[in-house]
Amino acid sequence: MRHVAILGATGSIGASTLDVVRRHPDRFRVVSLSAHRDIDRLAALAAEFRPARVAIADPSLLDALAARLRAIGATAEALAGATALETLAADPAADTVVAAIVGAAGLGSTLAAARAGKRILLANKEAVVLAGALLMPALAASGGELLPVDSEHNAIFQCLPRGYAGDPGRHGVERVILTASGGPFRSLPAAALARVTPEAACAHPNWRMGRKISVDSATLMNKGLEVIEAHWLFGLPAGRIEVVVHPQSVVHSLVAYRDGSVLAQLGQPDMRTAIAFGLGWPDRIEAGVAALDLAALARLDFEPPDRTRFPALDLAYQALEAGGTAPGVLNAANEVAVEAFLNARIGFTGIPTVVRDTLAAIPAEPVRDLDQLLAVDRAARAAALRSIAERA
Repeated sequence: MRHVAILGATGSIGASTLDVVRRHPDRFRVVSLSAHRDIDRLAALAAEFRPARVAIADPSLLDALAARLRAIGATAEALAGATALETLAADPAADTVVAAIVGAAGLGSTLAAARAGKRILLANKEAVVLAGALLMPALAASGGELLPVDSEHNAIFQCLPRGYAGDPGRHGVERVILTASGGPFRSLPAAALARVTPEAACAHPNWRMGRKISVDSATLMNKGLEVIEAHWLFGLPAGRIEVVVHPQSVVHSLVAYRDGSVLAQLGQPDMRTAIAFGLGWPDRIEAGVAALDLAALARLDFEPPDRTRFPALDLAYQALEAGGTAPGVLNAANEVAVEAFLNARIGFTGIPTVVRDTLAAIPAEPVRDLDQLLAVDRAARAAALRSIAERA
């Protein structure tokens, strides 16, 4: 029996995790849940799974959450704020933490789980992008485990040899190859990109995802963030991390070896596969995902990414090469730019422009501690807002 804390329980990853948990009541017990602002959904989950604690990220909603829990007869203790999220992440009652809070907001709780030696199912790539230099040493010091839930990194993990510990030379790993769907605008002429709407950008062709990550997929920034994440997770330099567009989203990623072998992990585009792998590791457990019918699929297509129409990917490689705080600047600027696009303050092609401006405005520094990273994050957000204002 594993005891699971789900941070970001009302989002798409949280919902998929809870679906897998429901299928295995003999294996998993939910001990805590968190949400950003959705107190009704959080309370309903508390009534169903009966965790000891629930937390709402917005402190102003604590009283409303407590009242809602009382009204439906849920007995969970209600907490609120960033400190509460860190409390749930480090709680001795939980041995497994699903880190599914979107964006930089999930950084503190993910670090808290790492320092507490938890098994972390990481769906928050930003925690690695911002703070890989802090997160990976914390896991090593505490004896914690990190199992990536992003389908691409989970696929790489599955294709690496058992016991791989960030030493590609010893295991004959030449490179890893991240696949990208290409998003909804893969074939759209460059001239039309400036006119695309938020609704169109959020209509991912293969995956059901939140609005922010759907826009990241459309710009290829999502893939750029995954390149930086792969660097930290697998101990590889930028030159040994490739991206290939694969529209069917069936091959989730590949690992190329010294002997010429290339191993791939295939499956339906359903996050429950990766989540079930992480929850059950080292066992394989049922995930509720349909079997892959290769004969019905008939073909698998691959093509290089169009770096001219989608410059966000190169911006991420540049930030990785710059190192230090540069990936954090990239992430913060992108979050601000995507929000501005979703609110119709900038166009789709303005997103990488804002990110480029912000990277130029905030010089990279060596990473020292969390306070520094949060300060850089704030500075980058302010610089991104200035860039948006200048182009309004």
